[in-house]
Amino acid sequence: MKLLKKLREEKGLTQSELGKKLGISPSTVGMYEQGRRVPDVPILKKMSAFFNVSIDYLLENVNHNVPTKMPKDLNKFLQQSEIIFDGDTYNLTDEDRDLVMKSLEVAFLAAKRANKRKKGDTPTK
Repeated sequence: MKLLKKLREEKGLTQSELGKKLGISPSTVGMYEQGRRVPDVPILKKMSAFFNVSIDYLLENVNHNVPTKMPKDLNKFLQQSEIIFDGDTYNLTDEDRDLVMKSLEVAFLAAKRANKRKKGDTPTK
């Protein structure tokens, strides 16, 4: 997985730092990068989420960087038992999910208003 080294370096991470994010040792990261070992499925999933690429891309089964497809319904996505964000795994409580949804609603509203201003429209209340 020589591609792993490229992705890691693009993020400015050492093997040790990436290992901590993925829950594996730096030497394991090195072996993956050298092609001496192949990651198992759970590690591939973590890598895929962390680097925002498909597992096929990580395994070099495709020629281009195709981001993983997010579910269309964010609420359904948040109902999963585990959520990986920026390489870290979270187990959200119902209160956590509500907070995330409320925060996103505010962010989407702000983005919508900003887009209207760019088009020359005046935002409405």
